[in-house]
Amino acid sequence: MKYLPTIGIECHVQLKTKTKLFAAVDNNAREAQPNALVSPVCFGLPGVLPVLNEEALRLGIRVGLALNAKINLRSVFDRKHYFYPDLPKGYQISQFHEPIVGQGYLEVPDGNGGYQKIGITRAHLEEDAGKLTHSEGADYSLVDLNRAGTPLIEIVSEPDIHSAAVAKAYAKELFYLMKYAEVSDVDLYHGNMRFDVNISLAPADAKELGIRAEIKNLNSFRSVERAIEYEIKRQSELLDSGKSVVQETRGWDEASQKTYSQRSKEDSHDYRYFPDPDIPPVILRQVEIDQQVKTMPLLTKPRRDKFMSLELANSQIETLIDNKEMGDLVLQLMAKASPEVAKRAANWLCGEVQAELTKNADVELNLDARRLLELAQMVDDDQLNSNGATKVVVAMLSDQRPPETIAAESNLLQVSDSSRLENVVDKVLAANPQAVKDLKAGEKKVMGFIIGQVMKETHGQAKPSLVTEIVLRKLDL
Repeated sequence: MKYLPTIGIECHVQLKTKTKLFAAVDNNAREAQPNALVSPVCFGLPGVLPVLNEEALRLGIRVGLALNAKINLRSVFDRKHYFYPDLPKGYQISQFHEPIVGQGYLEVPDGNGGYQKIGITRAHLEEDAGKLTHSEGADYSLVDLNRAGTPLIEIVSEPDIHSAAVAKAYAKELFYLMKYAEVSDVDLYHGNMRFDVNISLAPADAKELGIRAEIKNLNSFRSVERAIEYEIKRQSELLDSGKSVVQETRGWDEASQKTYSQRSKEDSHDYRYFPDPDIPPVILRQVEIDQQVKTMPLLTKPRRDKFMSLELANSQIETLIDNKEMGDLVLQLMAKASPEVAKRAANWLCGEVQAELTKNADVELNLDARRLLELAQMVDDDQLNSNGATKVVVAMLSDQRPPETIAAESNLLQVSDSSRLENVVDKVLAANPQAVKDLKAGEKKVMGFIIGQVMKETHGQAKPSLVTEIVLRKLDL
């Protein structure tokens, strides 16, 4: 590799508080009319004072725990000065020198059953700005301040990422962690998580990093990967032609799959940070952190490790991580039953059930561990073959009756009555004299053919082990 890419990612996560970070105004602006959820604080009117939302602190602690990070008992809010038309105060209340969350790390799956550790520099609380609407052909813009003051936590990674694929995996893992830690709705489409990607290139043997460009407001894992791939190509071509990379902020055009220049990129000193005099330092107690530790759910890495112990495929494991409810069912079965039963259920869930959920948006995962365990037991007891079991588990999504009732009504139960199979076996043996001759001559694989013919006659309901027993007895083998 001629140039080594170095990538750092800043992720803005919208916290799911009921009210804004510094004002008692509804935080859910998705369906609201423009400028309906505002207060004097949101407008930055003279003399108004911010009041910190305590719930945002609680969620900030949970973010720190999810990131294996140090949670600072003392944190300070700063004023970050820059002018945007949708930021009425002329500064943003953020954290810089003393954030709520210090250094930590993420363990990102490498796709081969292992993990790559990506460092976290810090995570700090801050308020969001408003939103501008630009009308085509108009010489003005409209401002909506519903979003102004929305609580965010910005997670800043170390520059430990060196490929677009790892960057995508990091963004996805961060998404899952925020989802499982229950700090955000993580709705990428509506901007609950937004990724800013910093990319620089330098010769592979260089000791210093190259000039970086920042790509702002990426809201999908695919766009993170594609934007980085494009930017690596763009910067490589500049360097190859003897030109310099400009430190700047760039946007991503999804339609053309290209980045484009927006403005020159500032450094931290350009923002003139200083402690906000209206907000005293935040002092946390260890007991408040301990309370959140007790309520943290099982996060993605330990869940993956448990699923890996079942020897599931990587694609199945990621399905169980992506669908928390589905993964919870497998974990419940692992606690109640054998690994074999849990794996069988995982195969159903990641296969036929997932296919049905994908195909039919009206279908919900109306399954529970008890009924899945009953279904698995029916397979173990030879009441159902594997094909019948998959049909039953799909039916169970919309039918809350016991799996045995569903199987019986659908004529899927295996015939285990010897007397009922005797005549069928006689018929198959009589119709296949060459197969009988081969089986008597020691051709064991012929038994599979005979069982298949019996299954055909019984519409798949014959119990294979019982058919084998009857055939061997009748042929005196």
